[in-house]
Amino acid sequence: MNRLVYLVKRLLLGLPVVLFGVTMTFLILYLGPLDPVNTILGRDATPEDVRQLRIALGYIYPNGDPVPLWDQYLMTMRDLFTFNFGNSWVIQRNTSVVSLIAARMPATLWLGWWSVVIALVIGIPAGLFAGLRSNTMSDYLTSGGGILWRAMPNFWLAVMIAGSLTAGGAFSWYRDFGPSTDVIGTSDALGAMLGPSPFAGIPVLGVIPDPNLGNILTAFKWILPAALVLGSASMGNEIRIGRTAVMESKNSKYVETAKAKGLASRRIILKHVGRNALIPLLPVIMGEFYLLIGGALLVELVFAINGLGSMFLRATIGADVPMVMALAFIFVIITVAFNIVQDLLYTVVDPRISLEATER
Repeated sequence: MNRLVYLVKRLLLGLPVVLFGVTMTFLILYLGPLDPVNTILGRDATPEDVRQLRIALGYIYPNGDPVPLWDQYLMTMRDLFTFNFGNSWVIQRNTSVVSLIAARMPATLWLGWWSVVIALVIGIPAGLFAGLRSNTMSDYLTSGGGILWRAMPNFWLAVMIAGSLTAGGAFSWYRDFGPSTDVIGTSDALGAMLGPSPFAGIPVLGVIPDPNLGNILTAFKWILPAALVLGSASMGNEIRIGRTAVMESKNSKYVETAKAKGLASRRIILKHVGRNALIPLLPVIMGEFYLLIGGALLVELVFAINGLGSMFLRATIGADVPMVMALAFIFVIITVAFNIVQDLLYTVVDPRISLEATER
C-alpha cells in the first residue's frame, strides 16, 4: 500500500476517535456537577446577574428557556473543528484560549522534551547493557535499579526531590552548581529553590530569550529536577523491556549466522541485535512523546511549573468549558497523530512489517 494512501486512510479513521474523545469531554462538562456561573460570580451573585451570565455563556435563551443540550453540542463541535476556540470563561475571562495555550506551551514543551531525552539517553543504553551482560552482577544492578526506579511513584519522587533541593536539603548544593538561574522570569515554588523561572515572558517555542550556550544551560538546570521525575517511569520501562528484547535477539538464529560469517561484534550489536530490540521498545518510546503534550499534572503542580497540565486542571475544576474543550481536542489529535507515526515507524525499523499488517 502506498504510504500516502495509508496516511489518508488512517487520518479518516482517526476522525471518529477525535469525535468520541471530545464528545465524552463535552458530556462530562455539561452533565457534571461543575457550574462555571457559580465559579465566576460566587455565591453572593444576584439572580439577575446569574441569568445574564447564563445567557452570555449560551446556557439559556434571553426569554429564560434552556438551550437544548444537542444545540450546545453542535455549536461546540462546529467551533472546535473550525479551530474557533473562543475566549476563556474562568482562567482569564475574555482572553483568547489560543493566546493562553500559547503562553503556557513553552514550559510544557521544555519539560516534556528533556523528560523524553533523559529517558532515552539513559534507559535505552542501560537496557542494551543489561541485556548484553545477562545474568551477571552488572545486569542485576542495572535491571534491579531500573525496576526500583520504575516502582517509585512520580508524585512521591517529585516531593522527595523538591524537598532535597530546599535550603538544608541533601541536594541544596545544586542551586549553586553550574550557571546561575537568575534570569528573566517570575518566582514560584521551583524558583524559590533554584531561582526565577526562565519561561515567563518568553515567546512561544522560544523558551530561551537568547539561544546562547549560557542561557541553554541555565534553562536546562532549571528544568532538570522536574524532567528527571517525569522521565523516571519511562526510563525504568525502557531498561526492563530493552533488556528482555536484547536477550531474545542475541540468542536468535540470525545473530548466530552473522557470527558465523565473521561479522564484527559491534556491527552485530548495532545492525542486528539493537535494531530488532527497538521493535518492542517502539511503543514505549512513542508513549514518552505524549509527555510533550501536557507534561505530567502532578509534576507541574509539585514544581509549580505554569504549563498546560496545571492549566488543564484549573480549567477543569473551574468548569472553563472553552479551555477544557480546546485542550482535550488538541490532546486527542496529537495522540491520534502519534499512533499513526508509530505504525509508520514500525515499517522502517522492521521491513518484514507491511502497512497492511499494521492495520490488522
